[in-house]
Amino acid sequence: MKPKILDFPKIQDPRGNLTFLQNPNQIPFEIKRTFWTYDVPGGEVRGGHAYKNQEEVIIALSGSFDVVITNLDGSTEKISLNRSYYGLYLPAKTWRHMENFSTNSLALHVSSETFSHEDYLRDFEEFKQELEK
Repeated sequence: MKPKILDFPKIQDPRGNLTFLQNPNQIPFEIKRTFWTYDVPGGEVRGGHAYKNQEEVIIALSGSFDVVITNLDGSTEKISLNRSYYGLYLPAKTWRHMENFSTNSLALHVSSETFSHEDYLRDFEEFKQELEK
């Protein structure tokens, strides 16, 4: 599976809109963990890794930021997230980092696995070797 934008339901109401997610309808895996990143100082970069097994969906609940995916050949793809009814699905073994955070941005991460140091691939060369297996 490849990274892709997920379009979540948007229920419009003059009192305020509502969006939800649930599996298996909107999330392609069982949710085992959620976390969020916020108060990221200007110019900072988050991520810079891949996961061996974990799948993830990243949603910009507030503000905006870019997710940069690096392919094995070194080419990059930049996906800008700035709507709370879109999420970026990242399958396992996808190298990425997040950058260009707007003031007061809030990123929600929905994961298929509980936290494990052993699941992280933090070195790009190690990541490439893992994919060759």
